[in-house]
Amino acid sequence: MSSQQRLALLGPHNLDADGMDAFAAALSAACKAGDVAAVILRIAATDERGLTARVKQIAPITQETGAALVVACPGFTGDLVSVATRGGADGVHVDKPRDLKDLRDRLRDGRILGAGGLETKHGAMEAGEAGIDYLMVGGVYPDGVAPEAETVLARAEWWVEIFETPCVAVAAAADEIGPLAATGAEFVGLESGLWLAEPDAVARAQAVLAGQAA
Repeated sequence: MSSQQRLALLGPHNLDADGMDAFAAALSAACKAGDVAAVILRIAATDERGLTARVKQIAPITQETGAALVVACPGFTGDLVSVATRGGADGVHVDKPRDLKDLRDRLRDGRILGAGGLETKHGAMEAGEAGIDYLMVGGVYPDGVAPEAETVLARAEWWVEIFETPCVAVAAAADEIGPLAATGAEFVGLESGLWLAEPDAVARAQAVLAGQAA
């Protein structure tokens, strides 16, 4: 794994069919503006066919720039692994996961399993032991609430110091990018409210990471 820090982009929660075209256009521009390693697509729950269609719309955009596409769908009770696979995504992301072992067993051939929303160190450690490919700290929850920036920073520092499993440390505001990058987290995530609202946010975040590496 490269020691160079890279960006991850978080889509808005509950992205539905009506919002897909605008999101796809914004994402295409954003993925070309920096070294985006991954996109976490957080789509609204519907039937598997509808979800698969949304994933298929986004997958070519990330594939064009080499970013991994990871699918999240809180509240969906169907087969998210099947949706991701049939849609051409690279893996799935789950918040506050309960049964990571089953997901890990089904996500083979290099497909990604990511976890976030874990509010205790014990829960994070259990996820790491279950074989996740990354731990995401920070980020807005589906109800619109986000953990305090200081909490996210402290959790990222703790994880990076102890564990080899990569960390995605999520910034909800521009002034959080530098401190999170300074933790040594492998990936700095940009919350949707940050990069979708500011067209040059990805380029500026990339400049911050480049400054950390200098």
